[in-house]
Amino acid sequence: MVKVSMSHEDYLEAIVMLGGTAEQSVRSVDIANHMGVSKASVNKAIGLLKEKKLATQPYYGDVTLTKAGYEYAQSVFKRHRYLTAFLSQAVGIPEEVAEDEACLMEHAISDESFEKWVAYIEDLGIVDPEEK
Repeated sequence: MVKVSMSHEDYLEAIVMLGGTAEQSVRSVDIANHMGVSKASVNKAIGLLKEKKLATQPYYGDVTLTKAGYEYAQSVFKRHRYLTAFLSQAVGIPEEVAEDEACLMEHAISDESFEKWVAYIEDLGIVDPEEK
């Protein structure tokens, strides 16, 4: 899989959080509002995601993830959900703090370590909130 920076992973995750898929597009302005950035910042980031073949966007159109982009975004979003659940449920960190810290941690853990960690926390009875 093509890897991108933490910032670009955040854009992929935001698109998925806003309902974007390989079939469903998202408006750039909605991405900007969700992330608290300018539309120009979104356009620059989407340009790189397009270069990496993770997103498509017709001239001044909405953003759609490619199949690879959607899989990548889902992976980042899954990390975020699991880390948030672990930090809030197992460690007792307040939800808002857990959200912020999960956002930082989701980029640092390798795929292999994440899968082993998921198995461990599932053994503890902590599950992805999306799968409840």
